[in-house]
Amino acid sequence: MAADPERIREVVNRYVELVGSGTSEEIVALYAEGATVEDPVGSEVLSDRDGIRAFYAGLDGLEKDTRLVTVRIAGGAAAFHFEVGTHVGEQTYTVTPIDVMTFDDDGLITSMKAFWGDADMVSA
Repeated sequence: MAADPERIREVVNRYVELVGSGTSEEIVALYAEGATVEDPVGSEVLSDRDGIRAFYAGLDGLEKDTRLVTVRIAGGAAAFHFEVGTHVGEQTYTVTPIDVMTFDDDGLITSMKAFWGDADMVSA
């Protein structure tokens, strides 16, 4: 049985919110034991909590904002497009990935793949 679509929607919304204003610990809590992260696709696949935590720790302390653009949910998975703006001094760096996540029956993330590349990052 797949996770309830509304639960998946809640987790996606929470994930986007936490990427903007949460901590790495809060983000990792959304992941199931044994989950994988590939961000961006083509990079090393992280497959343990310490590696996933270290990845998200790179966001800790940065001034960021996020916005969910669209989400599609089907078959215990979600694909969503969102924006992350990171503010460094007078500059804002914005990346607009499309993430694909799978979920366990409890609505915890079992895998995440982020589709983006250098061309998807702009500065203003």
